[in-house]
Amino acid sequence: MISLIEHGESSPTAAILDRLAAGLGVSLASLFSNEESCSASPLARRVDQYTWRDPGTGYMRRNLSPPGYPSRIELVEVVLPAGARVTYDTGIRTVNISQQVWIIDGDIVVTIGRETYRLTTDDCLAMRVDQLVVFQNLTDKPSRHLVALSADRNGSIYAQR
Repeated sequence: MISLIEHGESSPTAAILDRLAAGLGVSLASLFSNEESCSASPLARRVDQYTWRDPGTGYMRRNLSPPGYPSRIELVEVVLPAGARVTYDTGIRTVNISQQVWIIDGDIVVTIGRETYRLTTDDCLAMRVDQLVVFQNLTDKPSRHLVALSADRNGSIYAQR
């Protein structure tokens, strides 16, 4: 599968990318950064923020944080289409990632292990990324949320890049 992705013969889903990130010991957001073409500026202008769309669900994520800049947090904006479901099942990682999800607009259901949370606009949920996590939009309109990620390994989410 990795070879197909590398050669542009397949578009990976969010679940596949999450497994790759877990195997590499990095965050999913870090897979989208391009450190070679940046000067580690503390500023990330909208025009330079990388956006990716999951070919399976249509879910869209935009990396908001400046790529390559040494920071303990990463910010990602996510738009989850109506009826979409995204599952991350990588479990325990070599890097301990914590995240908070703040709902900007809409409603989503988040399942972490055996706990399920219904979130609406302005709700915020904190979690560790160490077990099955499912994001669902059960409504008929897209939802939008902000994800803030941080890592515990070596004090930086960028430790393995």
